[in-house]
Amino acid sequence: MAAAEFRDAATRALADPQLRANFRRAMDGLMTKRAAMFADRDEWTALRSLGAAVRARSLLQLPELLERLEAKLTENGVHVHWAETVDQGNAIFKQILSRHDATRLVKGKSMVSEEIGLNHALEADGIEVIEADLGEYIIQLDHEKPSHIIMPAIHKNKQQIARLFSQKIKDAAYTEDVDRLTGLARQVLRRKFAEADAGVSGVNVAVAETGTLVLVENEGNGRMCTTIPKLHIAVMGLEKVVERLEEVPPVLSLLTRSATAQPITTYVNMITGPRRPGEKDGPEEVHLVILDNGRSRVFADPQLRNTLRCIRCGACMNHCPVYTRVGGHAYPGVYPGPIGKILTPQILGMDVAGDLPHASSLCNACVEVCPVEIPIASLLVRLRGEAIRPEPGAVKGAGSHADPTEAWTWRGWALAYRVPALYRLTTFLLTRFGWALPGRMPLLKEWTSVRSRPRFASQTLHELARREKVSNQ
Repeated sequence: MAAAEFRDAATRALADPQLRANFRRAMDGLMTKRAAMFADRDEWTALRSLGAAVRARSLLQLPELLERLEAKLTENGVHVHWAETVDQGNAIFKQILSRHDATRLVKGKSMVSEEIGLNHALEADGIEVIEADLGEYIIQLDHEKPSHIIMPAIHKNKQQIARLFSQKIKDAAYTEDVDRLTGLARQVLRRKFAEADAGVSGVNVAVAETGTLVLVENEGNGRMCTTIPKLHIAVMGLEKVVERLEEVPPVLSLLTRSATAQPITTYVNMITGPRRPGEKDGPEEVHLVILDNGRSRVFADPQLRNTLRCIRCGACMNHCPVYTRVGGHAYPGVYPGPIGKILTPQILGMDVAGDLPHASSLCNACVEVCPVEIPIASLLVRLRGEAIRPEPGAVKGAGSHADPTEAWTWRGWALAYRVPALYRLTTFLLTRFGWALPGRMPLLKEWTSVRSRPRFASQTLHELARREKVSNQ
């Protein structure tokens, strides 16, 4: 979806009472559970500071850590590939699968694979791709993208899922029993695991010290994807690396408690290489695809680099008053909510997603709950400025939303405040004739489209002071 469609999509979402009810119920539950997980304020503050320090320190050393990660993984028997663009990422996947004559793929949850459009790219080449995560499987059946980075099908209730399964799964009877619905999906997926030529997973954390790929999950599908097929391909954004293994526990504690309000997920997978002699399971070959897709450009800017701290917990979405009302499908790209508002414009460009930084009240709710202290509100303000800057900036497509009329209006405003005589004339005219300004004039139409038309006072402050005989001393 192009960002130009964001406003229309948001408007449609606001008019959908079922969607809003689904999100309201889900978000209220997630916020309550997360608050209970961090009931000890001192513990939350200390752990959060530690997590932020780990991520900030990793970013400071990012080029070096990536080189160390590649060297250690290669030593462990893992093949490492670098993809600068989305097209390169998909091409690498196709080359690996072609060499193994792989035509059937099971895939665990991975936002980076969504980012490169992996499913569509592989299916176009005749490769069957099945999502193994239950939420991802649900939205795949309905030909949708994830609505949330942790809970992809959070926008659907059980009645909607029941109808979908009865229509899409062969011989499936309609039922609203959650256990039976899960059982239907399990029946399909277990067969796909056994038949798969290759498995794909994401990576939550990569450890440079040991060459370890860490993957957390609750359903076991990640472990099935990474152990049953003979070929395992992992994919991650280049920012996911940390230096030492000891830095993983605080990051995982913040991730799982912020995302699903669990002290730890059901499964924590730590992958260091392919199956070794004497081992009973695991893939015979492991590959890691490391994606850039604009991240190097984000990394180059000291302020915007903070975007890359994100551990993809989704807490900012759960607490965002905009996201909880319009849902994830209103956003262009694959990252919705506050993190999407700062990441998507930097990846896709301000010319494509320049509206997103404005889809915020700057209430700071996302900043308060971010487990790694990303200054989201400050970054939103920065990106709003990048959208209208008159010269090329740090962000792709900077200046694409520049409006000459707006620019000259602000120059005139600044001039009026610098020149006392012009200020007095301007305020005098507005107090006498401001009421006559048409609400749909170019300078006011954006403001009045969502707000009441401004009302000007009948007298200036100086006139009121003189009338009340207030001394200017």
